[in-house]
Amino acid sequence: MTALRIAVANQKGGTGKTTLSVNLAAGFHRRGPTVLLDADPQGSAGHWVRVGGEENDLPPVQGLDAGGVRAGILQAGKLNRYVLVDCPPHLKSDVLRQVMGAVDWVLIPIQPSPLDLWASVDMTQAVQGARVGNPQLRAYMVLNQLDERNALSRSMHQALAEFEVPALANGLARRAAFRSAALEGGSVYRMGGRGAHAVRDVEAIINEVLSK
Repeated sequence: MTALRIAVANQKGGTGKTTLSVNLAAGFHRRGPTVLLDADPQGSAGHWVRVGGEENDLPPVQGLDAGGVRAGILQAGKLNRYVLVDCPPHLKSDVLRQVMGAVDWVLIPIQPSPLDLWASVDMTQAVQGARVGNPQLRAYMVLNQLDERNALSRSMHQALAEFEVPALANGLARRAAFRSAALEGGSVYRMGGRGAHAVRDVEAIINEVLSK
């Protein structure tokens, strides 16, 4: 069976890229063999796993050699059903270009703010560039830190409709469970009742991806 390879990328820091990567990886890990590839030079995903030690519920995290990104992703796909890649937070990285050339999907987390909207324009252009060599690449925005009580959060789907890269119908709400999971070095799945609402968010994203 062909692996599903998903990159999580955004040129802007602070969008929840690693939070989305780690929790998606945990969700996919419950469905089949999964690996999380850490292409971010800050190594946040790897640090997250080390905090949890042997008690974490996360799939293996592996670094990517900048000189062999494509080969690393393809090899991971031979050994796993699902491959998640936490990308570096800048568009000018050759690593990011290599990643988008080797994956099936790129998910772009975006928070409900004008700055994130403006940064998304550049991400849209980067996706278009990647499709020159990888025409099957599928790209979607993923709304993060949503608060339905906030007018800007409620208007984000309408604002993103103007972009060529569409948004998934599902996203992550602003929940303390995501921050607690990082502090504890595991995923929201491991938190029991404390993480139940967050798990529903992650599961909704995964099921939407798998249904497309």
